[in-house]
Amino acid sequence: MNFRLQHTCSGARAGVIETSHGNFETPIFMPVGTVGSVKAVWPRELRDEIRAGIILGNAYHLYLRPGTDLLEKAGGLHPFIGWDGPILTDSGGYQVFSLASRRELSEDGVAFQSHIDGSYHTFTPENVVDIQRSIGADVMMVLDECPPGDASIEYARESNELTLRWAVRCKVRFAETTELYDHEQALFGIVQGVVYPDIRRESARRLIELDFPGYAIGGLSVGEPAEQMYEMVEVVNDILPSEKPRYLMGVGTPANLIESVMRGVDLFDCVMPTRNGRNGMIFTTEGIINIRNRKWREDLTAVDPGLESYASQGFSRSYLRHLFIAGEILGLQIASVQNLTFYLWLMRQARQAILEDRFDSWSHEMLPIIERRL
Repeated sequence: MNFRLQHTCSGARAGVIETSHGNFETPIFMPVGTVGSVKAVWPRELRDEIRAGIILGNAYHLYLRPGTDLLEKAGGLHPFIGWDGPILTDSGGYQVFSLASRRELSEDGVAFQSHIDGSYHTFTPENVVDIQRSIGADVMMVLDECPPGDASIEYARESNELTLRWAVRCKVRFAETTELYDHEQALFGIVQGVVYPDIRRESARRLIELDFPGYAIGGLSVGEPAEQMYEMVEVVNDILPSEKPRYLMGVGTPANLIESVMRGVDLFDCVMPTRNGRNGMIFTTEGIINIRNRKWREDLTAVDPGLESYASQGFSRSYLRHLFIAGEILGLQIASVQNLTFYLWLMRQARQAILEDRFDSWSHEMLPIIERRL
Protein backbone atom coordinates (compact mmCIF):
# COMPACT_ATOMS: atom_id res chain seq x y z
CA MET A 1 0.00 0.00 0.00
CA ASN A 2 1.21 3.48 -0.84
CA PHE A 3 -0.33 6.86 0.01
CA ARG A 4 0.39 10.01 -2.00
CA LEU A 5 -0.75 13.29 -0.52
CA GLN A 6 -1.60 15.50 -3.50
CA HIS A 7 -2.95 18.74 -2.04
CA THR A 8 -4.18 20.37 1.16
CA CYS A 9 -6.63 23.20 1.77
CA SER A 10 -7.20 24.60 5.28
CA GLY A 11 -6.38 21.21 6.83
CA ALA A 12 -8.44 19.14 4.38
CA ARG A 13 -6.43 16.66 2.32
CA ALA A 14 -6.68 15.13 -1.16
CA GLY A 15 -4.61 12.06 -1.93
CA VAL A 16 -4.38 8.69 -3.66
CA ILE A 17 -4.00 5.27 -2.04
CA GLU A 18 -2.42 2.56 -4.19
CA THR A 19 -3.14 -1.11 -3.47
CA SER A 20 -2.66 -4.40 -5.29
CA HIS A 21 -6.39 -4.33 -6.15
CA GLY A 22 -6.28 -0.84 -7.63
CA ASN A 23 -5.97 2.77 -6.60
CA PHE A 24 -8.59 5.06 -5.07
CA GLU A 25 -8.74 8.77 -4.38
CA THR A 26 -9.21 10.35 -0.96
CA PRO A 27 -11.11 11.59 0.94
CA ILE A 28 -13.33 8.55 0.52
CA PHE A 29 -16.22 6.75 2.17
CA MET A 30 -16.08 2.94 2.37
CA PRO A 31 -19.42 1.09 2.06
CA VAL A 32 -19.73 -1.46 4.87
CA GLY A 33 -19.99 -5.11 3.84
CA THR A 34 -19.81 -6.60 7.34
CA VAL A 35 -20.29 -10.27 6.41
CA GLY A 36 -19.05 -10.01 2.83
CA SER A 37 -22.06 -8.17 1.45
CA VAL A 38 -23.05 -4.52 1.34
CA LYS A 39 -26.66 -5.13 2.27
CA ALA A 40 -29.14 -4.95 -0.65
CA VAL A 41 -26.40 -3.89 -3.09
CA TRP A 42 -24.85 -5.90 -5.94
CA PRO A 43 -21.05 -5.69 -6.45
CA ARG A 44 -21.63 -4.33 -9.98
CA GLU A 45 -23.70 -1.50 -8.46
CA LEU A 46 -20.84 -0.76 -6.08
CA ARG A 47 -18.46 -0.52 -9.03
CA ASP A 48 -20.56 1.15 -11.72
CA GLU A 49 -23.36 3.10 -10.02
CA ILE A 50 -21.94 4.00 -6.61
CA ARG A 51 -18.31 4.10 -7.83
CA ALA A 52 -16.95 2.73 -4.56
CA GLY A 53 -13.16 2.69 -4.52
CA ILE A 54 -12.90 0.38 -1.50
CA ILE A 55 -15.30 -1.56 0.74
CA LEU A 56 -15.10 -2.78 4.33
CA GLY A 57 -15.56 -6.21 5.88
CA ASN A 58 -15.47 -7.29 9.52
CA ALA A 59 -13.04 -9.93 10.78
CA TYR A 60 -15.27 -10.89 13.73
CA HIS A 61 -18.29 -11.66 11.57
CA LEU A 62 -16.35 -13.29 8.72
CA TYR A 63 -14.48 -15.48 11.22
CA LEU A 64 -17.77 -16.76 12.62
CA ARG A 65 -19.32 -17.24 9.18
CA PRO A 66 -18.49 -18.35 6.58
CA GLY A 67 -15.24 -19.07 8.46
CA THR A 68 -11.59 -18.75 7.51
CA ASP A 69 -11.32 -22.35 6.27
CA LEU A 70 -13.88 -21.70 3.55
CA LEU A 71 -12.41 -18.31 2.69
CA GLU A 72 -9.00 -19.90 2.20
CA LYS A 73 -10.48 -22.56 -0.10
CA ALA A 74 -12.10 -19.76 -2.11
CA GLY A 75 -8.81 -17.89 -2.42
CA GLY A 76 -9.80 -15.13 -0.01
CA LEU A 77 -12.70 -12.75 0.37
CA HIS A 78 -12.20 -10.98 -2.98
CA PRO A 79 -13.10 -13.94 -5.23
CA PHE A 80 -15.59 -15.31 -2.70
CA ILE A 81 -17.80 -12.20 -2.97
CA GLY A 82 -17.07 -11.27 -6.57
CA TRP A 83 -15.32 -7.99 -5.75
CA ASP A 84 -12.00 -7.15 -7.43
CA GLY A 85 -11.37 -3.80 -5.73
CA PRO A 86 -9.60 -3.04 -2.44
CA ILE A 87 -11.03 -4.29 0.89
CA LEU A 88 -10.33 -3.09 4.44
CA THR A 89 -11.18 -5.27 7.44
CA ASP A 90 -11.93 -4.13 10.98
CA SER A 91 -10.25 -6.45 13.48
CA GLY A 92 -13.35 -6.98 15.63
CA GLY A 93 -12.38 -4.47 18.32
CA TYR A 94 -15.70 -2.68 18.03
CA GLN A 95 -17.56 -5.98 18.55
CA VAL A 96 -15.54 -6.39 21.74
CA PHE A 97 -17.18 -3.13 22.82
CA SER A 98 -20.68 -3.71 21.46
CA LEU A 99 -20.94 -7.30 22.76
CA ALA A 100 -19.72 -6.40 26.26
CA SER A 101 -22.12 -8.79 27.98
CA ARG A 102 -20.64 -11.72 26.03
CA ARG A 103 -16.90 -11.17 26.47
CA GLU A 104 -14.03 -11.15 28.96
CA LEU A 105 -10.89 -9.07 28.48
CA SER A 106 -7.43 -10.16 29.59
CA GLU A 107 -3.83 -9.38 28.73
CA ASP A 108 -3.87 -12.24 26.25
CA GLY A 109 -6.89 -11.01 24.31
CA VAL A 110 -10.66 -11.29 24.48
CA ALA A 111 -12.78 -14.39 25.11
CA PHE A 112 -16.31 -14.07 23.82
CA GLN A 113 -19.49 -15.93 23.04
CA SER A 114 -20.75 -15.94 19.49
CA HIS A 115 -23.89 -13.87 19.03
CA ILE A 116 -25.02 -16.56 16.55
CA ASP A 117 -24.91 -19.81 18.51
CA GLY A 118 -23.36 -19.01 21.89
CA SER A 119 -20.13 -20.91 21.12
CA TYR A 120 -16.94 -19.74 22.84
CA HIS A 121 -13.99 -18.17 21.01
CA THR A 122 -10.86 -16.17 21.75
CA PHE A 123 -9.32 -13.30 19.82
CA THR A 124 -5.67 -12.50 20.47
CA PRO A 125 -3.52 -9.94 18.69
CA GLU A 126 -1.82 -12.84 16.93
CA ASN A 127 -4.84 -14.77 15.68
CA VAL A 128 -6.62 -11.58 14.59
CA VAL A 129 -3.70 -11.00 12.20
CA ASP A 130 -3.97 -14.64 11.08
CA ILE A 131 -7.72 -14.28 10.49
CA GLN A 132 -7.18 -11.19 8.35
CA ARG A 133 -4.44 -13.01 6.42
CA SER A 134 -7.04 -15.69 5.65
CA ILE A 135 -9.58 -13.05 4.61
CA GLY A 136 -7.00 -11.41 2.36
CA ALA A 137 -7.94 -7.78 3.05
CA ASP A 138 -5.73 -5.15 1.43
CA VAL A 139 -5.77 -3.16 4.69
CA MET A 140 -5.90 -4.92 8.07
CA MET A 141 -6.45 -3.46 11.53
CA VAL A 142 -4.77 -4.26 14.85
CA LEU A 143 -6.84 -5.68 17.71
CA ASP A 144 -7.95 -2.90 20.05
CA GLU A 145 -10.36 -2.28 22.87
CA CYS A 146 -13.00 0.36 22.20
CA PRO A 147 -14.10 1.77 25.59
CA PRO A 148 -17.54 3.39 25.97
CA GLY A 149 -17.79 7.12 25.38
CA ASP A 150 -18.42 7.81 29.09
CA ALA A 151 -15.47 5.75 30.37
CA SER A 152 -13.54 7.29 33.27
CA ILE A 153 -10.07 8.69 32.67
CA GLU A 154 -8.58 5.86 34.72
CA TYR A 155 -10.31 3.21 32.62
CA ALA A 156 -9.43 5.01 29.40
CA ARG A 157 -5.75 5.11 30.35
CA GLU A 158 -5.63 1.40 31.29
CA SER A 159 -7.55 0.45 28.16
CA ASN A 160 -5.23 2.46 25.95
CA GLU A 161 -2.17 0.83 27.46
CA LEU A 162 -3.67 -2.58 26.71
CA THR A 163 -4.45 -1.54 23.13
CA LEU A 164 -0.87 -0.31 22.67
CA ARG A 165 0.57 -3.60 23.96
CA TRP A 166 -1.75 -5.48 21.60
CA ALA A 167 -0.60 -3.24 18.73
CA VAL A 168 3.02 -4.27 19.34
CA ARG A 169 2.05 -7.95 19.27
CA CYS A 170 0.00 -7.48 16.10
CA LYS A 171 2.93 -5.84 14.35
CA VAL A 172 5.27 -8.64 15.41
CA ARG A 173 2.82 -11.27 14.16
CA PHE A 174 2.36 -9.39 10.90
CA ALA A 175 6.14 -9.41 10.36
CA GLU A 176 6.33 -13.14 11.15
CA THR A 177 3.68 -14.10 8.59
CA THR A 178 3.19 -13.65 4.86
CA GLU A 179 0.26 -13.08 2.53
CA LEU A 180 -1.72 -16.20 1.60
CA TYR A 181 -2.77 -14.85 -1.79
CA ASP A 182 -1.11 -13.01 -4.64
CA HIS A 183 -1.41 -9.48 -3.29
CA GLU A 184 0.15 -7.31 -0.61
CA GLN A 185 -1.48 -6.42 2.70
CA ALA A 186 -0.95 -3.47 5.07
CA LEU A 187 -1.58 -3.24 8.83
CA PHE A 188 -2.92 -0.03 10.43
CA GLY A 189 -2.64 1.00 14.08
CA ILE A 190 -5.66 2.35 15.98
CA VAL A 191 -5.52 5.44 18.21
CA GLN A 192 -7.73 5.19 21.30
CA GLY A 193 -8.23 7.34 24.40
CA VAL A 194 -11.98 8.12 24.62
CA VAL A 195 -12.41 11.93 24.94
CA TYR A 196 -9.23 12.62 26.92
CA PRO A 197 -6.74 14.70 24.88
CA ASP A 198 -3.62 13.64 26.79
CA ILE A 199 -4.42 9.94 26.38
CA ARG A 200 -5.17 10.43 22.69
CA ARG A 201 -1.82 12.20 22.23
CA GLU A 202 0.03 9.45 24.10
CA SER A 203 -1.69 6.79 22.00
CA ALA A 204 -0.84 8.56 18.74
CA ARG A 205 2.81 9.20 19.66
CA ARG A 206 3.50 5.62 20.68
CA LEU A 207 1.78 4.19 17.61
CA ILE A 208 3.88 6.48 15.41
CA GLU A 209 6.98 4.96 17.02
CA LEU A 210 5.78 1.57 15.75
CA ASP A 211 5.76 3.02 12.21
CA PHE A 212 2.50 1.66 10.82
CA PRO A 213 1.77 2.51 7.15
CA GLY A 214 -1.52 4.15 8.21
CA TYR A 215 -3.47 5.06 11.33
CA ALA A 216 -7.10 4.76 12.37
CA ILE A 217 -8.87 6.91 14.96
CA GLY A 218 -11.10 4.58 16.93
CA GLY A 219 -13.44 4.82 19.89
CA LEU A 220 -15.47 7.79 18.64
CA SER A 221 -19.11 8.12 17.63
CA VAL A 222 -19.98 5.88 20.58
CA GLY A 223 -22.20 8.30 22.46
CA GLU A 224 -20.03 11.39 22.96
CA PRO A 225 -21.22 14.78 21.59
CA ALA A 226 -20.14 15.55 18.03
CA GLU A 227 -18.04 18.53 19.16
CA GLN A 228 -15.99 16.28 21.44
CA MET A 229 -15.46 13.89 18.54
CA TYR A 230 -14.20 16.72 16.35
CA GLU A 231 -11.91 17.91 19.15
CA MET A 232 -10.35 14.46 19.44
CA VAL A 233 -9.87 14.27 15.66
CA GLU A 234 -8.02 17.61 15.79
CA VAL A 235 -5.87 16.47 18.72
CA VAL A 236 -4.85 13.26 16.97
CA ASN A 237 -4.33 14.69 13.48
CA ASP A 238 -2.03 17.38 14.89
CA ILE A 239 0.33 14.51 15.75
CA LEU A 240 -0.18 11.83 13.08
CA PRO A 241 2.30 12.02 10.18
CA SER A 242 0.99 13.90 7.16
CA GLU A 243 2.49 11.41 4.70
CA LYS A 244 0.31 8.53 5.95
CA PRO A 245 -3.47 7.97 5.61
CA ARG A 246 -5.88 8.68 8.47
CA TYR A 247 -9.04 6.64 8.93
CA LEU A 248 -11.89 7.71 11.24
CA MET A 249 -13.70 4.51 12.16
CA GLY A 250 -17.49 4.16 12.20
CA VAL A 251 -18.35 7.77 11.26
CA GLY A 252 -20.95 8.88 10.34
CA THR A 253 -23.52 11.40 9.07
CA PRO A 254 -22.78 13.43 5.93
CA ALA A 255 -22.08 16.44 8.15
CA ASN A 256 -19.70 14.37 10.30
CA LEU A 257 -17.78 13.47 7.16
CA ILE A 258 -17.38 17.06 5.98
CA GLU A 259 -16.41 18.30 9.45
CA SER A 260 -13.82 15.52 9.74
CA VAL A 261 -12.41 16.05 6.24
CA MET A 262 -12.00 19.67 7.36
CA ARG A 263 -9.83 18.33 10.19
CA GLY A 264 -7.60 16.13 8.02
CA VAL A 265 -9.31 12.72 7.82
CA ASP A 266 -8.91 10.66 4.63
CA LEU A 267 -11.09 7.53 5.05
CA PHE A 268 -14.48 6.83 6.60
CA ASP A 269 -16.92 3.96 7.05
CA CYS A 270 -20.38 3.70 8.59
CA VAL A 271 -23.51 1.55 8.28
CA MET A 272 -25.69 4.68 8.31
CA PRO A 273 -26.33 5.09 4.56
CA THR A 274 -27.51 1.50 4.11
CA ARG A 275 -29.11 0.92 7.52
CA ASN A 276 -30.98 4.22 7.56
CA GLY A 277 -31.87 3.76 3.91
CA ARG A 278 -33.55 0.44 4.67
CA ASN A 279 -35.62 2.30 7.26
CA GLY A 280 -36.72 5.00 4.82
CA MET A 281 -34.19 7.79 5.43
CA ILE A 282 -32.96 9.05 2.08
CA PHE A 283 -29.91 11.33 1.79
CA THR A 284 -30.06 13.64 -1.22
CA THR A 285 -28.29 16.67 -2.64
CA GLU A 286 -31.30 18.74 -1.50
CA GLY A 287 -31.52 17.41 2.07
CA ILE A 288 -32.84 14.43 4.04
CA ILE A 289 -36.13 12.73 3.19
CA ASN A 290 -38.25 10.39 5.31
CA ILE A 291 -39.71 8.59 2.33
CA ARG A 292 -42.53 7.04 4.39
CA ASN A 293 -44.09 10.46 5.02
CA ARG A 294 -47.40 11.08 3.27
CA LYS A 295 -46.10 14.29 1.68
CA TRP A 296 -44.19 12.19 -0.89
CA ARG A 297 -47.23 10.14 -1.96
CA GLU A 298 -47.88 12.16 -5.11
CA ASP A 299 -44.40 13.63 -5.64
CA LEU A 300 -43.39 12.38 -9.10
CA THR A 301 -40.05 14.18 -9.19
CA ALA A 302 -36.86 12.10 -9.20
CA VAL A 303 -35.58 10.68 -5.94
CA ASP A 304 -32.60 13.03 -6.22
CA PRO A 305 -32.59 15.42 -9.19
CA GLY A 306 -29.06 16.55 -8.31
CA LEU A 307 -27.39 13.16 -8.78
CA GLU A 308 -26.68 11.57 -12.14
CA SER A 309 -27.37 7.92 -11.36
CA TYR A 310 -30.07 5.39 -12.11
CA ALA A 311 -31.21 5.09 -8.49
CA SER A 312 -31.47 8.89 -8.27
CA GLN A 313 -33.07 9.63 -11.63
CA GLY A 314 -34.79 6.39 -12.63
CA PHE A 315 -37.50 6.44 -9.97
CA SER A 316 -39.80 9.03 -8.46
CA ARG A 317 -40.16 9.78 -4.76
CA SER A 318 -43.78 8.69 -5.07
CA TYR A 319 -42.78 5.29 -6.40
CA LEU A 320 -40.07 4.80 -3.77
CA ARG A 321 -42.59 5.63 -1.03
CA HIS A 322 -45.03 3.16 -2.57
CA LEU A 323 -42.39 0.40 -2.43
CA PHE A 324 -41.70 1.08 1.26
CA ILE A 325 -45.39 1.18 2.21
CA ALA A 326 -45.99 -2.04 0.24
CA GLY A 327 -43.02 -3.76 1.85
CA GLU A 328 -41.27 -4.40 -1.48
CA ILE A 329 -37.57 -5.34 -1.35
CA LEU A 330 -36.81 -3.12 -4.33
CA GLY A 331 -37.45 -0.10 -2.12
CA LEU A 332 -34.63 -1.13 0.22
CA GLN A 333 -32.31 -1.63 -2.74
CA ILE A 334 -33.04 1.75 -4.32
CA ALA A 335 -32.66 3.53 -0.98
CA SER A 336 -29.35 1.81 -0.21
CA VAL A 337 -27.87 2.55 -3.63
CA GLN A 338 -29.10 6.16 -3.51
CA ASN A 339 -27.59 6.81 -0.09
CA LEU A 340 -24.23 5.24 -0.94
CA THR A 341 -24.15 7.09 -4.27
CA PHE A 342 -24.77 10.33 -2.37
CA TYR A 343 -22.01 9.60 0.20
CA LEU A 344 -19.44 8.84 -2.51
CA TRP A 345 -20.56 11.89 -4.51
CA LEU A 346 -20.13 14.06 -1.41
CA MET A 347 -16.55 12.85 -0.95
CA ARG A 348 -15.74 13.48 -4.62
CA GLN A 349 -17.15 16.99 -4.31
CA ALA A 350 -15.04 17.57 -1.19
CA ARG A 351 -11.94 16.33 -2.99
CA GLN A 352 -12.54 18.63 -5.95
CA ALA A 353 -13.02 21.59 -3.63
CA ILE A 354 -9.71 20.77 -1.89
CA LEU A 355 -7.85 20.54 -5.19
CA GLU A 356 -9.30 23.90 -6.27
CA ASP A 357 -8.50 25.62 -2.93
CA ARG A 358 -12.14 26.38 -2.18
CA PHE A 359 -12.92 23.79 0.51
CA ASP A 360 -13.81 26.40 3.14
CA SER A 361 -16.45 28.11 1.02
CA TRP A 362 -17.74 24.81 -0.37
CA SER A 363 -18.18 23.23 3.09
CA HIS A 364 -19.82 26.39 4.43
CA GLU A 365 -22.41 26.19 1.64
CA MET A 366 -22.87 22.42 1.74
CA LEU A 367 -23.34 21.77 5.46
CA PRO A 368 -26.75 23.48 5.89
CA ILE A 369 -28.06 21.78 2.75
CA ILE A 370 -27.18 18.21 3.71
CA GLU A 371 -28.41 18.65 7.30
CA ARG A 372 -31.86 20.02 6.50
CA ARG A 373 -34.99 17.87 6.60
CA LEU A 374 -37.26 18.10 3.58
